[in-house]
Amino acid sequence: MASAAPHAPPWPSSAPTNSASSSPPPSSAPAPGVRCFVPEADRSASAALAELSGGGLLRCASPAEAARDSALVIVLIDADGVDELFFGVEGIAKGLCTGAAVLIRSTLLPSQLEKLEQKLADEKKDVLLLDGYIFSGLSDELKQQIVVVASGRQDVAERARQFFNGLDKTIYFAEGEFCTSSKIRLVNDLLESIHFIASVEAMYLGVRAGIHPSIIYDIISNAAGSSRIFVELVPKLLSEDPLLIDFLNSSKKNASYVMDMAKAVTFPLPLLGVAYQQLIHGSSAVIGDVSASPLKVWEASFGANIVDAVSQQIYDASKLADQLVMESKSAKRIGFIGLGAMGFGMASHLLKLGFYVVAYDVYKPTMARFDDLGGSTKGSPEEVAKDVEILIIMVANEFQADSVLYGSAGAVPVLSAGTSVILSSTVSPGFVIRLNKRLEAECRDIKLVDAPVSGGVKRAADGTLTIMASGTDEALHCAGAVLSALSEKLYIIKGGCGAASSVKMVNQLLAGVHIASAAEAMAFAARLNLRTRSVFEILQHARGYSWMFGNRVPHMLDNDYTPYSAVDIFVKDLGIVSCESSNSRIPVHVSSIAHQLFIAGSASGWGRYDDAAVVKVYETLTGVKVEGKPPLLSKEDVLHSLPAEWPEDPMDDLVSVASRNSKKIVVVLDDDPTGTQTVHDIEVLTEWPVEALVEQFLKLPTCFFILTNSRSMTADKAMLLVQTVCRNLEAAAKNVPGVSYTVVLRGDSTLRGHFPEEADAAVSVLGEMDAWIICPFFLQGGRYTINDIHYVADPDRLIPAGETEFAKDAAFGYKSSNLRQWVEEKTRGRVSEKRVSTISINLLRKQGPNAVCQHLYSLEKGSVCIVNAASEKDMAVFASGMIQAELKGKKFLCRTAASFVSARIGIKPKPPICPNDLGLKRALTGGLIVVGSYVPKTTKQVDELRSQCGQSLRVIEVSVEMVSMKSTEDRDQEISRVVELGNAYIQNRKDTLVVTSRQLITGKTPEESLEINYKVSSALVEIVRRIDSKPRYIIAKGGITSSDIATKALEARRAKVMGQALAGVPLWQLGPESRFPGVPYIVFPGNVGDNSALAKVVQNWASPSRISTKQLLLNAEKGGYAIGAFNVYNLEGVEAVVAAAEAENSPAILQVPITVHYDHGTSKSDLLQALEMGFDSVMVDGSHLTLGENILYTKSISSLAHAKGLLVEAELGRLSGSEDGLTVEEYKARFTDVAQAEGFIDETSIDALAVCIGNVHGKYPPSGPNLKLDLLKDLRALTLKKGVSLVLHGASGLPRELVQECIDLGVRKFNVNTEVRNSYLESLKKSGKDLIQVMASAKEAMKAVVTEKLHLFGSAGKA
Repeated sequence: MASAAPHAPPWPSSAPTNSASSSPPPSSAPAPGVRCFVPEADRSASAALAELSGGGLLRCASPAEAARDSALVIVLIDADGVDELFFGVEGIAKGLCTGAAVLIRSTLLPSQLEKLEQKLADEKKDVLLLDGYIFSGLSDELKQQIVVVASGRQDVAERARQFFNGLDKTIYFAEGEFCTSSKIRLVNDLLESIHFIASVEAMYLGVRAGIHPSIIYDIISNAAGSSRIFVELVPKLLSEDPLLIDFLNSSKKNASYVMDMAKAVTFPLPLLGVAYQQLIHGSSAVIGDVSASPLKVWEASFGANIVDAVSQQIYDASKLADQLVMESKSAKRIGFIGLGAMGFGMASHLLKLGFYVVAYDVYKPTMARFDDLGGSTKGSPEEVAKDVEILIIMVANEFQADSVLYGSAGAVPVLSAGTSVILSSTVSPGFVIRLNKRLEAECRDIKLVDAPVSGGVKRAADGTLTIMASGTDEALHCAGAVLSALSEKLYIIKGGCGAASSVKMVNQLLAGVHIASAAEAMAFAARLNLRTRSVFEILQHARGYSWMFGNRVPHMLDNDYTPYSAVDIFVKDLGIVSCESSNSRIPVHVSSIAHQLFIAGSASGWGRYDDAAVVKVYETLTGVKVEGKPPLLSKEDVLHSLPAEWPEDPMDDLVSVASRNSKKIVVVLDDDPTGTQTVHDIEVLTEWPVEALVEQFLKLPTCFFILTNSRSMTADKAMLLVQTVCRNLEAAAKNVPGVSYTVVLRGDSTLRGHFPEEADAAVSVLGEMDAWIICPFFLQGGRYTINDIHYVADPDRLIPAGETEFAKDAAFGYKSSNLRQWVEEKTRGRVSEKRVSTISINLLRKQGPNAVCQHLYSLEKGSVCIVNAASEKDMAVFASGMIQAELKGKKFLCRTAASFVSARIGIKPKPPICPNDLGLKRALTGGLIVVGSYVPKTTKQVDELRSQCGQSLRVIEVSVEMVSMKSTEDRDQEISRVVELGNAYIQNRKDTLVVTSRQLITGKTPEESLEINYKVSSALVEIVRRIDSKPRYIIAKGGITSSDIATKALEARRAKVMGQALAGVPLWQLGPESRFPGVPYIVFPGNVGDNSALAKVVQNWASPSRISTKQLLLNAEKGGYAIGAFNVYNLEGVEAVVAAAEAENSPAILQVPITVHYDHGTSKSDLLQALEMGFDSVMVDGSHLTLGENILYTKSISSLAHAKGLLVEAELGRLSGSEDGLTVEEYKARFTDVAQAEGFIDETSIDALAVCIGNVHGKYPPSGPNLKLDLLKDLRALTLKKGVSLVLHGASGLPRELVQECIDLGVRKFNVNTEVRNSYLESLKKSGKDLIQVMASAKEAMKAVVTEKLHLFGSAGKA
């Protein structure tokens, strides 16, 4: 069929370009009079054209008539009949006019489209063809819109935009070169076909497990296993809709086109391949010559009649849950086993809600974190299980669940009679059924609740999980309150234990297949040379979308596989599907292939990566790269002048090469801790006995670091140390059969350190090398090597390294910036400049890894080779080539900066780590920043830190002269002074900077300078060792400082590099043997970052500060709302206000003489004490005094408070009523006088004025409040002019309308007391509760009042 727009305006011409764009939703009316030709039999085409054109169709007798004199012709056609439609007697080509464009949406393969384009060009040389993918938008954003994706010459695509922008409800994308749109459609069709079969397998598996199909559909449609195909297909499946046959045949046909394309580009599609076979099988049902319903075929295959299953009695799983919660029993004491990512969030959320939780986990730092939150921990499952009413199991798998229940020190033997066990791990239904029988056999009325969870780490911590629960009615009633506390969506599944796990199994089948299919689709898109990020953006609106596609593909595009749910999780979960389906004799072909893909990913070393890393199976197998990040561009002209980078990404080759050489372990000897600044999830050893090295080799890691800290030593000591380490490595390797290793000497990117001494020492033990490799490139630090010159970058220029302050280092200074000359300088002529070989950027970027290999292979034995590099790609190309040379038998000793290490082991970067990533939310203590580095960059960074964080930072300067040049007694006194202050500041939640005095003291020789450095470093070690207050975090600034602090002060023997706190700034997790296990340890190099870098890290990790009362009121003024100020008298009141404010994302003020706002300060001595206690604001209440006395009283406190940065509120006029034990009779009350108020404000300089306009403390009279709003209006005019906030006490009992009028008239703070107090008292009247329940009930009652007021005042959502 064809349609045309006959009277389009002239189109401007432009040079063809390739770019993606989309138009905003058009506002104009549909284009009238669109001509069309539709064969009589093609009703669907007619409907599609009508939808596309907005209904204004003019039917034509032939394609030629429809196309005649048209600027744009739209063709919707399948592969068959294209030649006749275009080139027949009355074909489209006959009617096309000069300059016309044809947009074709078809099922033609790209090769067929290209032939059509050529033939059309031969017959109509001035006619241009656009490829189109047209579909109905299905996302919330584009629902009921028609999406048009056009590809071809950009100027023609932009002309077409003019037509489509004139259509109502049409969204237009111009995307790439000709055939791009059809390729995107193929990717979508791939997803649709796989999702189709996965949905069928999931539904039949669930039915065979005894779950009502409607229950499965209702739950999965709103869960992570959902897809648009599932939502559309399953109702047709359950209702035996005749359209199911068309659905099936269409999917089979589209899948065949995708398979043809995959064959053409030689790309494996294992998931689609098996899905296609199942589509063929499903369509094999025929009656006569007509296709019949596939249900009979599937009934025979899966052994279930799904239509009969639908007819079974249905129930509402959500309503059952609501009923259960209403009738459930309360629980006082909860045991929790398994504090993994999900478990920790669940247990900590229960703590927040006031449950008493006692927990156990095999990982001790996690238990320490839980203790810090106020939880209780025990040393075994047995200890946790004693005397609990409910025991929650949240471990990784069935083996662990069985172990904690029945293993050594297991929980079951000590469980009290009547205890309920909630099993929330994802396990097989069969395991749950067997476990239930074992518990019943105990004959102690131990009840099991099958309650798998879904939702991820954040939802676990927020208590918004989806939970499916099954079990006996009694068991569910005992566990209902806890299940409700943990969930946003709770479903009760009938069928007893195992039923809920069956639903979870169905969800995981779909979720796993959808992740794997997303990987297959995006890898296929990459092979088709599509821009993967654009493909993702378009398919979010299409039929092939799934929840997992939307959630996981961004991980693939960002190349970020920080684990949220690991590959190994789906190895386990799809293994459950495989096992259960096998037991039930149900074939699940697609999920079995997906399972194998996850197994392949795990076997390749990605098991602990995010499950999106299954895409790496395709990348490694085919060489494609799914990553969709924009290329990294340099700002400097010299970098722009370099040749284009090597066109292929060598990283996948590097990984595959490394896997073939899997036992070749990279051992990095790091001369200070900063060498870990480009890696993550790598272990660091700070000691190197043979036994420790054997243990490390047995793990077969890709890489590990040994922290030698040799840069702090003399050359002789450094050589001895390196020789010792190498001997121990040799001895350890001999004890581990088949293992081999290569040594990297990680040194400073600014060329400081013991070279060539350490290289000589290594060779003396390991034997002669074919070449030494010198590679100081380090992107994060701005270190580039170009044309053999090594540069240090600042934002605007490249500075030769020899001209920087680093070259002036007292111990390791140098003159040469040219690395060939630097080698000659440092070897004192032993290796001349002429003998130094070079790998240039031209070789890396134009000839690639093979040329690198050839170059290295041709070097004479004992050569020195420097590597130029200006990008991570350059580094990866070199590393790939070097590995090839190593596989051919060459041996190299590398002296490099940090970037080489990450390239050599193929590690992928991940985003900087922040406190929330490690669960640091509450600030119980301050952080500790220790600065020992003396490079000028560090001094500038310290100055900037003090400038930006001066108010919140406590600074202790350590006198270098006292600790390095004076007597032992002087040294000890200085250390004791710093320790005393440090402990006090950290305990009081103050971030504390311990910094050496900035005057650099050097010796007469390099050796003397190193000795001074040692004395200063040892003093810092002693200081940190004697600080016994556990810091929130520790930052060590400088290489020597960070090493000594970690190993000597904190006594760490090993650590794990978690990632970076800032680019180039490693963050470690110290081993459990260290003094402060679990405390983040940030290793901040002395030469990394701009002047504000240290301040940025400290601000990111600093104890969160409260916003001031003054700022709250200023924000309220700008936003036109008011702040609630709530009087509280006990911990429950504080918790109620805080909980309500957090839940509503609202600012609020606490009013009590021990916390944030000191209210009604009638005593000067009390107010003076309050000023010293850390309040944000105070109320000076002189309303009982004469005007003159009130002014003097308020003014005296105001001046003192303002000196400390506190807000001051005062009251003018006097309210009647009672508050906090004070009573003012009605006859003593008086209104605020406007004239007096102006003088009062001028004299006292207050920030907020509490006024009396008829408001009262306590209850209003039966007749209701009588506020003088005219007076309030005048007071508003005054306070607005003076910049003072209006406050109204006595908000309890004011009607909603009156409150809103007050807000409109400028009131920015309401005091609420009576209603909160009354709600507390009312809750106490309820009988039959113990103390914990009384406190929880009181808190909830007060929270409800506070929440209502926050919404009333308009502050909800304004925090």
